[in-house]
Amino acid sequence: MGEPTAQDWQSRLRAKGYRLTPQRELVLGAVERLGHATPDEILTAVHEESQAVNISTVYRTLELLEELGLVRHAHLEDRAPTYHSALHPAHVHLVCRECGSITEVEPDVVEPFTGMLQERYGFATDVGHLTVFGTCASGEGH
Repeated sequence: MGEPTAQDWQSRLRAKGYRLTPQRELVLGAVERLGHATPDEILTAVHEESQAVNISTVYRTLELLEELGLVRHAHLEDRAPTYHSALHPAHVHLVCRECGSITEVEPDVVEPFTGMLQERYGFATDVGHLTVFGTCASGEGH
């Protein structure tokens, strides 16, 4: 699929009535580069390019971009939500509590579970928000 370009973001924002401002471009670029990042981590990455952006701008931009379907958040740790691009397919996050590694898993891996939730309870799972905490194979030795 390739990495999204500024033109991809611009066309998506324009289609929804917004412009790709320099601040939005910096935040989007940071989200893409970092993969999974908290707002503080995004701010640190943005500051590598511009000191003119503050944390409230990052939060407002992430809120808008999530509302527009360009980024998603998941709760991968006990603190702040972690943001990632919505241009990539939805996936389940496996988070190791020992080493902190994050493994992305295709939705079909958990389909037996989510299918059962749908069948038994009529519950449609938002797989993109599904995070499973545990211990990975390399984390067991810690």
